[in-house]
This record gives sequence, C-alpha cells and structure tokens, in this order.
Amino acid sequence: MAEQTQDGGKRRAGRYAADLVEEGMMVGLGTGSTVLYAMERLVERMDEGLSLCGVPTSYQAELRARAFGIPQTSLADCCELDIAIDGADQVDRSLRLIKGRGAAQTRERCIAEAARRLVIVVDERKLIGTFSAPVPVEVLPFAVPLVASRLTGMGGSPVIREGVAKDGPVITDNGNWVIDCTFPSIDDPEALETAINTLPGVLSCGLFCEFAGKTTVVIGGKKGIRTLHTEM
Repeated sequence: MAEQTQDGGKRRAGRYAADLVEEGMMVGLGTGSTVLYAMERLVERMDEGLSLCGVPTSYQAELRARAFGIPQTSLADCCELDIAIDGADQVDRSLRLIKGRGAAQTRERCIAEAARRLVIVVDERKLIGTFSAPVPVEVLPFAVPLVASRLTGMGGSPVIREGVAKDGPVITDNGNWVIDCTFPSIDDPEALETAINTLPGVLSCGLFCEFAGKTTVVIGGKKGIRTLHTEM
C-alpha cells in the first residue's frame, strides 16, 4: 500500500510538471521513474497539439523519449533550454538537491545549467530537513583510488557502486565509475559540493546547490500537489 501511495505521488508530480511545458519549448528530460510520468503526460499533450523538443540527460531518457515519439535534439544543437524536468534523491528546504542514484548526475548538471527553469519532481518522502543520502561522485577510473582517499580525508565513507545485472562497477554513460560517499553529516552542502567537484578526476558529484534560484520543486503526496520555489 505504501509503495502504491508513493507511485501515486510520483505520478501526480510528474504530470503536474509536464503541464508547465508551453508551446514550442525546448525541454530537458531527466532520468528516473518520476520523469517517466512526465513523459507520459507530454505525449498526451502532444496528441492534443503541443509542439516541443526534448534534450535527454541519459541513454535511458533518450530511449524512453524515442519510444514515446518525443522529438529530440542535443546540447550540440541547442544549449539554451526553456525548462528541464528531473527528479532527485533528496531535497531540502533551501531547494538544494542530492541527485545521482541513476548515475546520470553529470549530464543532469549540464542540462540544469542550460535550462532557464529547473523543475524537480519528487514524492513527499524526498523532502528532508538535513541531507542523509550518500553523495554519488562520478570519477575517471584512473583516479578512483585517489578520489576515494581524498573523500575519506573529508570524513566520508566512499564505496564503489557495483552493478546489479553485471559484475563489477557501474559504468556511467560517459564511461566512468561512481563512488557513493556517505558523510556523518552534511552541515555545509555548498562547501562540500565545491570540495568534491574540484578534486582531480571527479566529473561531478550529486550535490546540486547552485540552481536553487531557478528551481521549482513539485511534491506529490497523498493529498495532491504542493510546490516549493525561491521567493524573488
């Protein structure tokens, strides 16, 4: 029953986000289960006459968009997007995020940077007071031992993410490895994000703090939808 309630919240949030897309928009398409519901709603709206073009954040998003018949392009042809719809592992009250459970945080960060508006769709379990989820870190395979050592020095407990349907480490769409790093506490997410992202060999970590000013969080729950955004 709880799982059905969570799926219901995700579905409501995803469909709400899709209804924010306007005619002719360039849309960043995130990775994960919640964005799937947004894509389903976008297809319904396309059948009603809506025109849009999507820029996927991963091979998964690309394959889903192709299966749905959503037109696609890439950052090579369009590096200014109107809106990006994506999920998150955790969201705090300052609209900072932990992302990367799908190992796509580097491309998701690129799409978030390109978008004028970032819409994050989550169920109500993802809204938290203090970050507690592991921070995913995409790392060049060559640099994994070095980065793991430095993360340990920051007080973290790094673990190489292992594949589920394959032996060995998870390989990202960019050909790199993922380290999941748990910290006893994350008191200053911005400082930790900067410290991790500037380590040699790191492409991107899952802390997203720099986009709060253009972020809207859509939270789906038992009683419907609520939204959070930065007051201007």
